[in-house]
Amino acid sequence: MARQLRDQDVTCSIAQAAAVVGDWWSLLIVREVARGHRRFEDLLSELGISRKILTERLKHLVDNGVLERRPYQTSPIRHDYVLSEVGSALTPVLISMQDWADRWLVGDGTLTGVSTPDSPPAQRVHSLVGTPIPHPLTLPASGGGELEVVDPSLPTVLFAYPATGMPTPLPPGWNEVPGAVGCTLENRLFKNVAPRFAAEGIAIHGVSTQRQDEQAAFAEMEGIPFPLLSDADLRLAAALRLPTFRPGQTLRLKRLILVMDPTRVIRHVIFPVVDIPAAVTEAHQAARRLTNA
Repeated sequence: MARQLRDQDVTCSIAQAAAVVGDWWSLLIVREVARGHRRFEDLLSELGISRKILTERLKHLVDNGVLERRPYQTSPIRHDYVLSEVGSALTPVLISMQDWADRWLVGDGTLTGVSTPDSPPAQRVHSLVGTPIPHPLTLPASGGGELEVVDPSLPTVLFAYPATGMPTPLPPGWNEVPGAVGCTLENRLFKNVAPRFAAEGIAIHGVSTQRQDEQAAFAEMEGIPFPLLSDADLRLAAALRLPTFRPGQTLRLKRLILVMDPTRVIRHVIFPVVDIPAAVTEAHQAARRLTNA
């Protein structure tokens, strides 16, 4: 399965990377492990792959340091497959590939921060209903340190947004990209309803690909009372295959809302978000149903 590099490819890092993860199944295995499918039988079921090929590809990825095997039982011994530091560094590459395909293969090439309701990215997001957020999954938070994406004791409304403009300037042409504008408004609308959410036992988390320090400065300036999470390393995007777009040189999350119960299961999805006030109201209603269940 390992490829013998030609002499002219030995110094080519693209060829080196392709020798390790250029195989179809290897990339999809990394995708699934990032999504939280870490056991052999789970990977077998998710991928529809033969046992022989899966065994070979897992060995190849472990031998090359992309995956690590960690025992979860001893009699008989069974292993989880988890991303190593090397493997985790691949997740932004996978999201870049997904973003390229969303725009150029299943889209019409337009740079946009929204998707049509019947598009493959929309279908992918709505298929998340009933699935759990991988555990653990912590992200840097505006208040400092790292925070779990889902509150362990309350229903959580997680709203993803592209980026806020101050204090960090946005890329040139930002206002011309459909769906890019409105992030500050969205944060302010959730800020306005935050006391009501808190009184009803509902957590609010915001997430974007901006750096932790940028989010902290924005949260302080705007008086945001809930945590803003930084997915700058695209860990959440890879775990859920969230849709992105690339204005300038940075991938940004498209605007969407997930409503999750305390067991980390996604119960409601809003995507695309085209009417922000209506989406905030819909998220509140969906979360209230969970508190009353």
